[in-house]
Amino acid sequence: MEPSERAQAARDRVPRIDPYGFERPEDFDYAAYEEFFSTYLVILTRRAIKWSKLLKGSGRVQKSMTVKRYIRKGVPLEHRARVWMGVSGAQAQMDRNPGYYHRLLQGQRNDSLEEAIRTDMNRTFPDNVKFRKSADPCLQKTLYNVLLAYGHHNQGVGYCQGMNFIAGYLILITKNEEESFWLLDALIGRILPDYYSPAMLGLKTDQEVLGELVRTKLPAVAALMDGHGVLWTLLVSRWFICLFVDILPVETVLRIWDCLFNEGSKIIFRVALTLIKQHQALILEATSFADVCEKFKELTRGRFVTECHTFMQSQGFPDHRLW
Repeated sequence: MEPSERAQAARDRVPRIDPYGFERPEDFDYAAYEEFFSTYLVILTRRAIKWSKLLKGSGRVQKSMTVKRYIRKGVPLEHRARVWMGVSGAQAQMDRNPGYYHRLLQGQRNDSLEEAIRTDMNRTFPDNVKFRKSADPCLQKTLYNVLLAYGHHNQGVGYCQGMNFIAGYLILITKNEEESFWLLDALIGRILPDYYSPAMLGLKTDQEVLGELVRTKLPAVAALMDGHGVLWTLLVSRWFICLFVDILPVETVLRIWDCLFNEGSKIIFRVALTLIKQHQALILEATSFADVCEKFKELTRGRFVTECHTFMQSQGFPDHRLW
């Protein structure tokens, strides 16, 4: 079969809308994806059997070395919400505060908060059919509620851009408003403190830390950046603020988040360093400020980031066994 015929055959077999409701982009490589997914499906099946045995008859998922090892190899979609809720502490917080989420929604009005959230509704995943006003049910209302409740809960943060994408992913996975709220609280309140506060001190600090890590581990890249006067904040701020949402493929983002909820922010550094190290030769071809910026856009495209299982194996975890 000719490559063009093979590509068309794959396009006919692979749904245009992914399992999460996202429309695949025009330049999506259906043939490469089908080849990858046929292998990944075997891995997913094996992992699902192991997870089902691990979770059978147990209550709340708790951190352990076994759970960490399992999470690094991927959490099946059917168990993802339960695992995230358990290892992040969100389930414990929800159990300790029954009715709190609904009381937040019924609290005093805050016009500026409501307007800020409402402004971003139509900008949130325009390529996802579940967030369109024509959808039934439309997840925009659910997203609005989660963000509004969080703004009342954490008035020091309120709402800032980026939170809409994170909350949107949480809603797609949990299919539950209250669980999404408590997972958002785990991320913003404990796992990534000061990322979304007005001064964004935690965000700025972590971007500086990434710069120092690159200087230590990939000095040629750091020298190139210095030579062209490129600041890390310009290149990677969206990686940190959006936690790779709308930057890397959905399944890859979810694999990263599996580890993020269990191990914390160090996974963000691992992923960022992996992307830069894998494409070091490409980056070093840059000859200008604009060229550096363009090369960094290329880091988050292509087969390396689409094949999420191989990508996560390249994070420097000590256990690289496939299963």
